[in-house]
Amino acid sequence: MKKSKDGASILLIEDDPVVAESLKRLLTEHYQVETAATAEEGLVRAESRDFAVVLTDLQMPGISGLDFIKALHPARPHLPIVLMTAHHTTDTAIEATKAGAFDYVLKPIIDLEGFFKVIENAVATRALTTKPVAMGEDRIAHDAIIGRSRAMQNVYKEIGWVAARPVTVFVRGETGTGKELVVRALYQHSDRVNRPFIIVNCVAIPETLLESELFGHEQGAFTGAQTRRIGKFEQANQGTIFLDEIGDMSMSTQAKLLRVLQEKTIQRVGGKETFSVDVRVIAATHRDLEQAVREQTFREDLYYRLNDAVIRVPALRERREDIPALVDYFLHQQGAGPAAAKPGITDEALRLLQHRPWPGNVRELRNVVHKALLLANGFPIDQVILRRTLEQTGTAPTETKQTLQAYVADLLGNAERDAQTNVAAAVNEWVERELYGQAILLAEGDQTKVANWLGVSRPTVRERLFRFGLHPDSNRAATSSRSVTS
Repeated sequence: MKKSKDGASILLIEDDPVVAESLKRLLTEHYQVETAATAEEGLVRAESRDFAVVLTDLQMPGISGLDFIKALHPARPHLPIVLMTAHHTTDTAIEATKAGAFDYVLKPIIDLEGFFKVIENAVATRALTTKPVAMGEDRIAHDAIIGRSRAMQNVYKEIGWVAARPVTVFVRGETGTGKELVVRALYQHSDRVNRPFIIVNCVAIPETLLESELFGHEQGAFTGAQTRRIGKFEQANQGTIFLDEIGDMSMSTQAKLLRVLQEKTIQRVGGKETFSVDVRVIAATHRDLEQAVREQTFREDLYYRLNDAVIRVPALRERREDIPALVDYFLHQQGAGPAAAKPGITDEALRLLQHRPWPGNVRELRNVVHKALLLANGFPIDQVILRRTLEQTGTAPTETKQTLQAYVADLLGNAERDAQTNVAAAVNEWVERELYGQAILLAEGDQTKVANWLGVSRPTVRERLFRFGLHPDSNRAATSSRSVTS
């Protein structure tokens, strides 16, 4: 593990100077660390400084760790507080978690990997809940959902419609489309923005541990369960939980999740007591859940329960007109430093980007732009550099057939759910866009050549190019700030 790139700082509150020095030395390898010997001192610092995480002992003279959390959390609801406690005080630790603690670790800290995992999760959550997500073409924002296409305008409207409503939201889309940014925007525009925001990546947690992670467990519930532990749903009480890649959840865990959604209660693994929880659930997946339902690997009743509100994030190939704005955003991010060069991109290179299928979507485009910038070495990105980048990243020529198959399957799935009409027209438009886009690129902008190759009139070529945003004049207008003179 390397030192935190963003300079994440931790406030360590520990009254034992030996333990404090040991923990500071351990944490300083990865983070910036400040120490406080009492909860009173820590409270003053936490309220006046912008820390990423507060790590505090439970048993301290004066204000206890529990009272510290009760005092700090209402004032700084987005500041994760990680509690350190001994084995015999886990019940108090649970109360602290209910009062707003992000998580807790047991002392003495022996499992260093688990300890740093808790800290990393806390730092990541802090970043997700405090860095606003802009919507539109805000080049200044640290994180932004970029695009003014009709498809993206629909996404913005859907976020506005459902963000503040107490409904389960299901965010769908292929890998790399930006589902996480949509989820963050939903949270930031909700009425629970000052409440907990818990993230669970269902595919990153072993199936045998996911149920315990979500719902907690009682002491002795299974081998290795030496203490009682509350789960993410209890931690997220009155807040929001984001279940990423929910399509990878086991059938048994799906059944328990369904009960949470229907009855708003949970039961810890190995326990008999039922607890009420008030949690807003946002789920996301790149999987075809309709197919999973047919294959009986995903519960049909859970599928319909998750569909209270559905936001589909379009694939990049469905909004090619947004590519110039996305490229501009990535270039601006890379050249944001005061002494950094402001690299540009030629019109020809930008057209090449617009005509690719992008199976990896926005994430793939960002990766290609960043790698091309390195090869360009301060000069504008041209076609030669871009083609070399595509070859190096393994994204030059892709299987268009596979891309078309995925697109058709997606449209038909939407039609089956009554969320799509005129599938044939949509597919024909997609094929035409590819045809005219690749033709005008190969003809280097010569519309007469394109007309001869395709057996259509030149006015037809001109009309199609304008309709799909592929006309050379419109491309130049859209990219003037990114041309060789930029």
